[in-house]
Amino acid sequence: MSHKVALLGFGVVGQGLAEIIETKGNLLSENIGDDIKIVAISDVMKGSVYHPEGLEISEALRVIKETGTLNSYPDTPGLMRGWDSFRTIEESNADTIVEITFTDVKTGQPAINHCREAFRNKKNVVMSNKGPVSLAYQELSQLADENGVRWGFEGTVMSGTPALRMPLVSLTGNEISEIKGILNGTTNYILTKMEDGLSYQDALSQAQSLGYAEADPTSDVQGYDAQYKATILANIVMGVPMKREEVECEGISHLTQDDIAWAKSKNKRWKLIAKCTKKGEKVIAKVGPEAIPLTDPLAGVLGAQNAITYNCDLAGPITLIGPGAGRTETGFSILIDLINIIRKQI
Repeated sequence: MSHKVALLGFGVVGQGLAEIIETKGNLLSENIGDDIKIVAISDVMKGSVYHPEGLEISEALRVIKETGTLNSYPDTPGLMRGWDSFRTIEESNADTIVEITFTDVKTGQPAINHCREAFRNKKNVVMSNKGPVSLAYQELSQLADENGVRWGFEGTVMSGTPALRMPLVSLTGNEISEIKGILNGTTNYILTKMEDGLSYQDALSQAQSLGYAEADPTSDVQGYDAQYKATILANIVMGVPMKREEVECEGISHLTQDDIAWAKSKNKRWKLIAKCTKKGEKVIAKVGPEAIPLTDPLAGVLGAQNAITYNCDLAGPITLIGPGAGRTETGFSILIDLINIIRKQI
């Protein structure tokens, strides 16, 4: 049996996933009993190819590396070119749509509409885009349920680190009273470098030179990226409908070396913390810089690493540490969702 997949978007994450499927294909088939076969790739900039029996992934990766587009992908009988994302969703024979397009996090588009169309066409969706989960979780979950399909989004919080699946599966039976985490690697890197003596601006420039921060770092340094992730945690893990604007948000750009020195004098360390706390039947969520004690497990998380702590009534505090971004790591998060869809697991 083959589980057929269509990729919407073929940038860093899409290519990372394709490489994993290409190199691990035999092992995956042995472990899950099905082949994962990529039948379509549709990218607004790089072009589009579809073959109902599956694409030669090594060829797709080769032509992208050599030319930057799929235009040179070899012609074979049955190959279709030029389908946009919606035609790919509607007319391909894919069982699952992997939604990894460039998406506006303020509107969640085009990913939200891709989800709607896929669910209406009885197709599963797997994604690493935060926008749809944080902005339209209730609507899209209901639409997926109504059409008997699955929606996977493990990679939206901590990339390949299982920040969603662990509490939903391994911590089942616990009441989680609080979630707090370092959910943005860029700001954690900047704060680590400020402790080493750099100014905020110099630390930011270094983060940009290393590719941790975008040319416009606003989403990271003002806390908006972590705000989206806190919204996802509140909705998914704590089961409370919450909109992004309900999450109080403050960034780190105002912190100075004086603030760093004050925290050191108190045996504390500044971190940008995303937090969801249960207050009776409500959940209060916020993002902002906190000077946390060095004894806190999150205080030892340095550089671009991410971490999250779940305060559980039975298991106690459980802290998960791992990368929050990366080509292979995010590709792996997509793969795990695909495997669990095939296995019919959470």
